[in-house]
Amino acid sequence: MADEGARAGTHEPVMVEEVVELLGGRDTVIDMTVGGGGHAEALLRSGVKRVVGIDRDPEAIAMATSRLAPFRDRFIAVHARFSDVPAGSRADGVLFDLGVSTMQLEGAERGFSYRVPGPLDMRMGGSEEEGTESALDLVNSASEEELARIVFEYGEERRARRVAAAVARARARRPIETTEELARVVAGAVGRRRGGPHPARRTFQALRIAVNRELEELAASLPRAVGLLTPGGRVVTIAYHSLEDRMVKRFVAGEPRLRSLTKKPRRPSPEEAARNPRARSAKLRAAELLDDGPRRAAETASDPGPRGAAA
Repeated sequence: MADEGARAGTHEPVMVEEVVELLGGRDTVIDMTVGGGGHAEALLRSGVKRVVGIDRDPEAIAMATSRLAPFRDRFIAVHARFSDVPAGSRADGVLFDLGVSTMQLEGAERGFSYRVPGPLDMRMGGSEEEGTESALDLVNSASEEELARIVFEYGEERRARRVAAAVARARARRPIETTEELARVVAGAVGRRRGGPHPARRTFQALRIAVNRELEELAASLPRAVGLLTPGGRVVTIAYHSLEDRMVKRFVAGEPRLRSLTKKPRRPSPEEAARNPRARSAKLRAAELLDDGPRRAAETASDPGPRGAAA
């Protein structure tokens, strides 16, 4: 999974070698965001005895189930939000690959992309997901003040007030119903720098995070994931923007049961970044559940892999 600013070509899972290095060969790994099943397949091929793949998107569950049919005796698909992973489950590895998948971005009907014309939606669980308002609902009903807050906090957009004011003016004339309309409104508000990223990138990210309550889901799921681990079990996260990465970093630092394995986040190799543009913003962190005994000081945490990198 990845953010749209890094989108290009067909889907390729990010930092597979690093994930296998950290979680390969274990008895049970729970893939909290199974997506198309790329990481799950690599883990199964590495000798993991069982992978439980969770996703709130029914299309992703269907795709992963089809892809992993050769491993049907060792792969279990669960249609759920990762904050709802069944209590009582046990695993010696948990993986979070956060963000939005290429399949979701490229599906015009899903409404995630400012590059693909389609209806505003952005619900990761699809249009049938109950209890989740769509991006269309949010864009057309939230107050201008609330829109500015969402775009600033979740999109880290400096011109959030300008974006919110432009949206409020546009929707007063008629509802904003498509990704194309919204992208045009945002671009008109903030301008477009030649050769720079699309001006609507941060606004679309913010709306997607708000619609799917992604930060709340992650905050609820991280302690739950630790509760699933057996001693020596590992939790691995791949984040694509600073909000999620900071949340993971602070959680691990404040959780006395965990020992960080990545003092600084690991980054994709230059070769992977060149081959797979969506990987460029990825930051991988890993931590291990301690046996009984005091938590090691953060200063002693070390990266077990060959390619540690600065944040």
